[in-house]
Amino acid sequence: MAAPGAEEDAFGCYRSPLVSRYASPEMGFNFSERRKFGTWRRLWLYLAQAEKSLGLPITDEQIQEMEANLDNIDFKMAAEEEKRLRHDVMAHVHTFAHCCPKAAAIIHLGATSCYVGDNTDLIVLRDGFNLLLPKLATVISRLADFAEQYADLPTLGFTHYQPAQLTTVGKRCCLWIQDLCMDLQNLERARDDLRFRGVKGTTGTQASFLQLFEGDHDKVEELDRLVTVKAGFKRAYLVTGQTYSRKVDVEILSVLASLGASIHKICTDIRLLANLKEIEEPFETDQIGSSAMPYKRNPMRSERCCSLARHLMTLVLNPLHTASVQWFERTLDDSANRRVCLAEAFLTADIILSTLQNISEGLVVYPKVIERRIRQELPFMATENIIMAMVKAGGNRQDCHEKIRILSQQAAAVVKQEGGDNDLIAQIRADPYFSPIQGQLESLLEPTSFTGRASQQVARFLKEEARPMLTPYQSKMGVKMELAL
Repeated sequence: MAAPGAEEDAFGCYRSPLVSRYASPEMGFNFSERRKFGTWRRLWLYLAQAEKSLGLPITDEQIQEMEANLDNIDFKMAAEEEKRLRHDVMAHVHTFAHCCPKAAAIIHLGATSCYVGDNTDLIVLRDGFNLLLPKLATVISRLADFAEQYADLPTLGFTHYQPAQLTTVGKRCCLWIQDLCMDLQNLERARDDLRFRGVKGTTGTQASFLQLFEGDHDKVEELDRLVTVKAGFKRAYLVTGQTYSRKVDVEILSVLASLGASIHKICTDIRLLANLKEIEEPFETDQIGSSAMPYKRNPMRSERCCSLARHLMTLVLNPLHTASVQWFERTLDDSANRRVCLAEAFLTADIILSTLQNISEGLVVYPKVIERRIRQELPFMATENIIMAMVKAGGNRQDCHEKIRILSQQAAAVVKQEGGDNDLIAQIRADPYFSPIQGQLESLLEPTSFTGRASQQVARFLKEEARPMLTPYQSKMGVKMELAL
């Protein structure tokens, strides 16, 4: 089969499913070519404005011409120039100069490629965090509502994926929320720790700008400060090589990978609960679970989150390797891979947050199934309470323990060998030895007496920790999330 040209068939060329299938339009735009090269032009404008304010011979007319053409980008011309020059930044310098002939002589004055390249990356990464944080806050808010609703509903706890002491549905959800709250703090810290590269020159010494300002160090420092402020940053890195340290990328992708781990754990729990038929993710009226098995209700949203979360977790290896092999002030083997891994990390985080929001807004709980599973396991868990009650009624602790041990093994055999229900309580009722506590058995088997302080922990955690963290995002929390695919 011959490959059609892109102009003939948009589906005849590979497109990343991160953008074409899953990611939000706003995150897709944040890492788009238009955003990137539009930001380059704004950085050239900021530089020219700052240089003019500090006395360089740049005219108002040149500044106005640049301002008028910030988004007037001839992408075809830029591509042709890059093919000819084999240099993306100079290709766009020429393309910008073509529509700004009066300003052509002062575009990129004193700068190196990383002035636009690295500074744009930092702007886009900062804005990527600003897109992710309200989405993460929204997920926490939705799960907090769910936890509050089911704070008192007993459910079987699991350790080693074996039945353990009871907890509540809401308390288990708080374990998920706590991890996400840690992620919220980590993303905020990573965003707030970002600084601007600023105007540092080819090897970070600012030598070109010192020459432009005839040795005036104060003007060079002021130029750096002015451009930093214009770009929306409070601080610039005081020292850089040609690039900002690639350790910054490691920090950024580390917190995103950690978010991926949290979401993978949450969605794995939901998938396991779906198998137990205790909790299910949303399932739409016309949704098909399997092409072969029409009865299937597969947890495809949670599976998508787990799949993409694994991809997100692996991406941190890329900047780790890159940071470790940067020679001296910079080598260009940090470039091509960063075009891929930085964008993919934010796009992937955006996707799994949107999907988890959709899941958290439509979780379905089946209390009767949960109750049935508790009834199957609770008799064994209640044995210690039964022993204590017998002792209080005048019985011997060791005799009672032996009685219950024998009956428990018989009940276990019924469950495991015969496939029957747990009949331990029925055996206890039928044994005259336990007649002193027959009237207490119902209260001794009340599930809520086995959940400890789970309900109180939910209330305190949501009030004192989870919900206060959401305050800065109240106005930005999204509406109900509908998935396109």
